[in-house]
Amino acid sequence: MTSRWSSRLLPLVGPVLLFLFWQLAVSAKWLNPVLLPSPVETIGYMFQSFFDASMRTDIGATLYRTLVSFAFAAVIGVPLGVILGSNEKIYRSLEFLIDFFRSTPSSALIPLFMLIFGITDANKIAIAAFAAVLVILFNSAYGVMNAKKTRLMAARVMGISRWHIFKDILLMESLAQTFVGLRTGVSIALVIVIVAEMFIGSETGLGHRIIDAQQVFNIKDMYASILITGALGYLLNLAFLLIEKKTVHWSSKA
Repeated sequence: MTSRWSSRLLPLVGPVLLFLFWQLAVSAKWLNPVLLPSPVETIGYMFQSFFDASMRTDIGATLYRTLVSFAFAAVIGVPLGVILGSNEKIYRSLEFLIDFFRSTPSSALIPLFMLIFGITDANKIAIAAFAAVLVILFNSAYGVMNAKKTRLMAARVMGISRWHIFKDILLMESLAQTFVGLRTGVSIALVIVIVAEMFIGSETGLGHRIIDAQQVFNIKDMYASILITGALGYLLNLAFLLIEKKTVHWSSKA
């Protein structure tokens, strides 16, 4: 019973250590107290800000842009990755392009997307979807290519059709790696949406709130918005972990 409770409390160790280090930095005055308010004050302000309609609007705007861009990325990236991964020759012929754009910082392409989409929500969604789709595609393709060879050989020996091999073996075997791509993709989508909200004309969103608070020197609001952004990313990742455990429950078995 004790060990069970210990394992459940382990995830709290990191936040507690961060809280203590933050408090130590404030108490030791490593930074100007104006620039670094205490964790108690900041967290208190964060919870208080939830009663502010503008904060709820900003959270909703960022969450909407993140989920829409991620949905576009998943709808494009997963099927395309599975198709490319099922034919290694095609994937190898396109590997340079995939790796090139995957390695290019998406934030560097913001001016290009501004020219195409203008200063609109479509711009923020498009650049975030572009960043996420490459990661999802890459993981889906490798998940298919790395499907267990013994199962493929056994299926072919038994005369199972190519469609059933693709649907019941390649697709199922690739799900674990695909979910890694999906979890990474939703995190990247959130990061790019925040960056886009900061530097592309925006009236709502956590990124806009962070940069606006910094410019007017509202330090508590800036830290509170940063903490909410981190919490939002953590919750999205946690949600996908739970979905993955339900969907790919066989991945740890033979």
